[in-house]
Amino acid sequence: MEFDFLTPLDNEILQFIKGISSQQLGSKVIFHSAEDFPDLNKIKIAIIGVMDNRGNKNQTNSVDLTPIRKELYSLFPGNWDASIADLGDILAGNSCDDTYFAVKKVVASLIKKKIIPIIIGGSQDLTYALYRAYDDLEQMVNLVSIDNKFDFGKESDVVSASSFLTKIIIEEPNNLFNYSNIGYQTYYNSQEEIDLIDKLFFEAYRLGEISNNISISEPVFRDADIVSIDLTSVKSADSGNLYPFTPNGFTGKEICALSRYSGISDKVSLLGIFNHNGSQQESILIAQIIWYFIEGTHYRSNEYPFGSKENYIKYIIPLEDEELIFYKSNKTDRWWIEIPFISFKNNKLKKSALLPCSYDEYLGACNQEIPERWWKAQRKNVL
Repeated sequence: MEFDFLTPLDNEILQFIKGISSQQLGSKVIFHSAEDFPDLNKIKIAIIGVMDNRGNKNQTNSVDLTPIRKELYSLFPGNWDASIADLGDILAGNSCDDTYFAVKKVVASLIKKKIIPIIIGGSQDLTYALYRAYDDLEQMVNLVSIDNKFDFGKESDVVSASSFLTKIIIEEPNNLFNYSNIGYQTYYNSQEEIDLIDKLFFEAYRLGEISNNISISEPVFRDADIVSIDLTSVKSADSGNLYPFTPNGFTGKEICALSRYSGISDKVSLLGIFNHNGSQQESILIAQIIWYFIEGTHYRSNEYPFGSKENYIKYIIPLEDEELIFYKSNKTDRWWIEIPFISFKNNKLKKSALLPCSYDEYLGACNQEIPERWWKAQRKNVL
């Protein structure tokens, strides 16, 4: 079965859990041990390690997730009602493809059960396996990557942490509806790659844009299915990841805020955290990133998919050639903009005609400025 790919936690972690306070997070998590596998019918969030970093040439050490787990389970939980299980690890297969297959099967089974997997990698090429997990779910996928690079490669390249996006884009079946990058740094990406993002009507936000106003990322996460975090997007001074050294990047506070936005999104069904080096400093940061994601899931408002319009205020903005229709939630004050349906070529796209947006985009529309996200979504409908 799919869950046979999961190996139980080792005794070091289980003994560590026995020694912590009953108030700490580890005392409230169900663990996969050699004697017992958690009852998934009682679980909302599942933590899984993947012990394969062969896709990242910068990582020479073997994957060790024990420090991350110790830091995470030492934290104190918030006032959460989330039931959490640690399902153990997926070991590296004979080849990377074997690992991808195992990850795909496990993740797909969990999502079908309405369980949110939190994947602690290895290398970020595992995002490809997370994306392929949606093959059997008959839906299009929105992928958000928190990364300083776009991870494009040549079509002939072997899948790696620096080239997996190309395989996601070109491989059939193509279930990718939208890709969004949060925090790219221009000098790490060629102009051809930046132009390709625009040509494909994808979204990309520079590090400076997000750092100056982190709230602009919230509508992007609100429309995401998968969130993939590359730890090299965090500056080395905060992450402790010195190889490769990244002098600029998100602060620890910013990456945790982005993780919380991911958790709050009613649509996000999968989180992956990749390309870490196993240092104590980075283990503490990853533990807090996971903590903020779980915190976010507790505050989901269940506004997606779009429900009764009685709970929303409708705003109609006339433009020169057409009109834009916005909706504002009475519950959370969050905004959506309507995308008129045009017949989609791919009938797997069970997508609402509403696109998350910000209040600032509504104000811009009042000044006859068409929101860029709306325009790109429209272009995808036409193509």
